[in-house]
Amino acid sequence: MHAYRSHTCGELRKSNVGETVKLSGWVHRKREHANALFIDLRDHYGISQVVVYPTASFYEDLKRCTSESVITVTGELLERDAEAVNPEIPTGEVELRADDAIIESAAAPLPLPVFGEQDYPEEIRLKHRYLDLRRETLHKNIIMRGQVINSLRSRMIAQGFTEFQTPILTASSPEGARDFLVPSRLNPGKFYALPQAPQQFKQLLMVAGFDRYFQIAPCFRDEDARADRSPGEFYQLDIEMSFVTQEDVFQAIEPVMAGVFEEFADGREVQTPFPRIPYKESMEKYGSDKPDLRIPFELTDVSEFFTDESKTGFGIFAKITNGGGKVIAIPAPGATDSQSRKFFDSLDKWAKKEMQAPGLGYARLREEDGAVVSQDPALKNFDPELLKALLDKMGLKAGDGVFFSAGKKGDAYKLAGAARNKVAADLDLIPEGTFKFCWVVDYPMYEWDEDNKKIDFSHNPFSMPQAPEGKTAMQVLEEADTDEKKLDILAYQYDIVCNGVELSSGAIRNHKADVMYKAFEIAGYGPEVVEDKFVGMINAFKFGAPPHGGIAPGVDRIVMLLAGTNTIRDVILFPMNGQAQDLMMNAPAEVDVKQLKELHLKLVPPTPKD
Repeated sequence: MHAYRSHTCGELRKSNVGETVKLSGWVHRKREHANALFIDLRDHYGISQVVVYPTASFYEDLKRCTSESVITVTGELLERDAEAVNPEIPTGEVELRADDAIIESAAAPLPLPVFGEQDYPEEIRLKHRYLDLRRETLHKNIIMRGQVINSLRSRMIAQGFTEFQTPILTASSPEGARDFLVPSRLNPGKFYALPQAPQQFKQLLMVAGFDRYFQIAPCFRDEDARADRSPGEFYQLDIEMSFVTQEDVFQAIEPVMAGVFEEFADGREVQTPFPRIPYKESMEKYGSDKPDLRIPFELTDVSEFFTDESKTGFGIFAKITNGGGKVIAIPAPGATDSQSRKFFDSLDKWAKKEMQAPGLGYARLREEDGAVVSQDPALKNFDPELLKALLDKMGLKAGDGVFFSAGKKGDAYKLAGAARNKVAADLDLIPEGTFKFCWVVDYPMYEWDEDNKKIDFSHNPFSMPQAPEGKTAMQVLEEADTDEKKLDILAYQYDIVCNGVELSSGAIRNHKADVMYKAFEIAGYGPEVVEDKFVGMINAFKFGAPPHGGIAPGVDRIVMLLAGTNTIRDVILFPMNGQAQDLMMNAPAEVDVKQLKELHLKLVPPTPKD
């Protein structure tokens, strides 16, 4: 018999009764009865019950054995009595009678419990991540992660893609986030950068003549942590294809995404096909380019109803609309009937505190003398006919509520989009058990950088500008002789969104050197910047580059959605904390002077902030 086990703790069944069995694992839980000691023994595969009788020579040792100690037990497998069967586990009809036992490794007192799913301080969980990973839910999440990656890989291969590995040490490039820099010992004063994404390399693969590439790619960005973003590193399903249109990319990738979600849906619905929503429409209907389509209501621009203060009695909104601003309505179905005024006031306070906004106007709608009215300031003094038209446009009735976000167009929509999500969540209007995807398309090529008072790229600088039939991309760029025309240029850029979570960004690439120079010129970057920062790619494009495009769904976010968790740390093996620190390995850490000298580096103390 094997030194440690004949079976795993998850595979024993009634068909094994009578066999001599050896199990090894962790002491998950102990229960001492008058005439026996019961141990739930756990390994990667499951749990088996071990029964130890007082006559055993090792009884006292196992009785004193601490939780999470590792033991090996040998004995005969018995069928449980009918009243002792545990239907909650696959091995619940049998138990192992311990005839021999060895304590392989005794566990010290635990800093956090493994049995059960108690919430515990994040600092302790991350410092002792190896213990946290023993807990059932987290352990299952990580197993699912591996299975999801295997599924993605097999589906990509079935679609005719080939997996390649691109470099980890590369050059720094302005791709929207801070780089992690690596000093070069052999080239004093120079630095590598860890790749924010394999963007340039995968495009160069297309120029090199490879046709369908994919990679489960590690990416590194020096960004702050968020619930759906881990600081430091993340993984994405990186994809690139040659001789394709935007529609070709959609047709290749949508079945992969839908398929993997269907495989791990566990009874949840995956709605296909994915609708395509233009960026402008997404912002106007949902206040976001990552809309949650499960929410059963949309935003409405009601600015036109607030322009005449004599008909509304609400001068604040009249001043905003007449000054070129917007008033955006957020429905709150049934809120007047189901909620107190405290609910409406709490949303206003949330807007001021969490969104740093002036606040949210609101109105509770009630029926009075056969008409729908409100006694709240935003609608209290409305002309009756105007009020009816406003409510008809929004589809609201007595018993509903409505919130108003007002201000500059961008600010009003941003607050309205966030408020839509919060209202739906607080009113419990977001249905569980379904995955609703969409493609967000037709992103603007450029946006106005208010801080620097200039035009800049809005999404991906390597994207191909859209051109109407009969024109080229170069003509579109050359004819954009005003800021307004530049901001009207659309790009072949697209995102996949699921349940309000952005899973992926992608684009049809700009594969023409002259068009790339012109695109960067509009954003204020001269040819010297292109040749310095993107030297490999721009040079390659001068030697024959195919039309190509791709996308890069985030593996961490895919697993987060499938696992049903709200934080990405629950699907990553060894995540950092919010300050980008690995508490378990004490990273980042100081290095000794010898290492600094080898790298020709000298530390400069940080200067105090003003």
